[in-house]
Amino acid sequence: MRNDPLPRSQRADPDDNPLTWSARWSLTSRILAVNIFAVAMLAGSFAYLDSYRSRVSEERIAAAEDDAQMIGTALAAVSPEKRALLATKLALFEGERVRVYDASGKPVLDSWRNGPITYQLIDPETQPWQKHAARAMDKAFDHIVGADRVPRFEEPAVDTLDAWPEAKLAAAHPNRVYSMRRNAPDRTPVLSASVAVPGVGTVLTTDNARDITRIVRAERYAIGLVIGGVLIVSVLLSLFLARTIARPLRRLALAAHRVRLGRAREVVVPRLPSRRDEIGLLARALSDMSQALRRRIDAVEAFAADVSHELKNPLASLRSAVDSLGVVKDPALQERLLDIVRDDVIRLDRLITDVAEISRLDGELSRARFEAVDLGPLVEGMVAARDDRGRNGDVRVAFARPYVDTAVVFGDPARLARMIENVIDNAVSFSPPGGLVEVSAIGIGDIVLIAIEDEGPGVPPDKRESIFRRFHTDRPDAEKPARHSGLGLAIAKAIADGHDGTVEVRDRSDGRSGAHFLITLPRAPEA
Repeated sequence: MRNDPLPRSQRADPDDNPLTWSARWSLTSRILAVNIFAVAMLAGSFAYLDSYRSRVSEERIAAAEDDAQMIGTALAAVSPEKRALLATKLALFEGERVRVYDASGKPVLDSWRNGPITYQLIDPETQPWQKHAARAMDKAFDHIVGADRVPRFEEPAVDTLDAWPEAKLAAAHPNRVYSMRRNAPDRTPVLSASVAVPGVGTVLTTDNARDITRIVRAERYAIGLVIGGVLIVSVLLSLFLARTIARPLRRLALAAHRVRLGRAREVVVPRLPSRRDEIGLLARALSDMSQALRRRIDAVEAFAADVSHELKNPLASLRSAVDSLGVVKDPALQERLLDIVRDDVIRLDRLITDVAEISRLDGELSRARFEAVDLGPLVEGMVAARDDRGRNGDVRVAFARPYVDTAVVFGDPARLARMIENVIDNAVSFSPPGGLVEVSAIGIGDIVLIAIEDEGPGVPPDKRESIFRRFHTDRPDAEKPARHSGLGLAIAKAIADGHDGTVEVRDRSDGRSGAHFLITLPRAPEA
């Protein structure tokens, strides 16, 4: 036999299970991602280093061009015999190497030939590992920012003018300075500038500007320290936020999930009393909600048990009477049994009607559209209808109608009428033959008071709360039970609660025997 799967609407959605959230983008992951993204944006400041390095290089190249032009001018101002000595002194002062080529491209002057070496290119293989790591970072940085490829600097095997592109351009365009940047084997920049000076030749200066690399690496190191520190602080803050936000939310989600699975009685939703923020408010709200749900479930279970008990009594009596009808032959006794059957049927009908009404009362009140209701004509019409139908028996019901528009409340007229009528029914049922039930309504300040007084035995103080419980009844044994379900006052209290009001019972204010029911409702504001 094939087992069909459950419909989609009845299947458990894995997304509803908080245990699966961690496999996706949990709140902790999002906090970390947001903070690390902010750090990544800060890391974008490394792009600033490229422009910074370009500015420094441009400034140094411009300085090299000025030096080349100055040296060419100085060499032109002295006699040829003094040019070698002057070039050596200028090269030593500027930290550069000065070379001069004649019109045929052959070198005629070299500051290193006649003086000390002003700079020395370093073989990277002789350097420690820290320098190798720095060059690797330089390459990675150039790749990230998309820096232009810089040609490698190598001393020509044969030193001629043609070995230097910038010198060839300068020789072709006298009095114009041409420069070029290359990288030494250790990736430090080598800057060269050339200018053709009439009467002197083509002047070429070269310089290994290692300070540019040191400056850029120092800036990069400083920015790296800042970003590293910010990253550590960001991760710590993210973990702190995850601990203070995500973890309690996860605890609340797990508790709510267990409540949803139907284990509300065994679940204790954490209240987080030490939290005074929104999460604490949420925790206490969820805890209060779960407790209210638990009380509601308990009330429903108790109500179901009470309904079952209340239905069993008339059903048992009805079954006994029906069974007896089949064996009893006495017409008088049969008539008595039929009276019992009629009473039990009436009692069951009234009980089922009241149970149905009190069961749907909360839902109907939550959906009802309240309107302004003047209780004066409402109660007056109700009292007149009771008299016309003879519902009061030999008990008189008197209503002291208030002034027009002085007892106006917001509510559902039908439910308000049912509330007041249930209390009047209770007063009439406890009144002695020929008794008087007095009804009054009056507006006082922001409230409207509805008072119903009878001449019955009254309600003892220890029972003034229990009479509003469902199925509670405390009547003489001789009175027919079919007339009362024990739900009238419970329905009245539920309607009063749904209108933000109250209903209570106390002794009569005039000291006479009887009960004084007082209904309090919020008064509708004047238009």
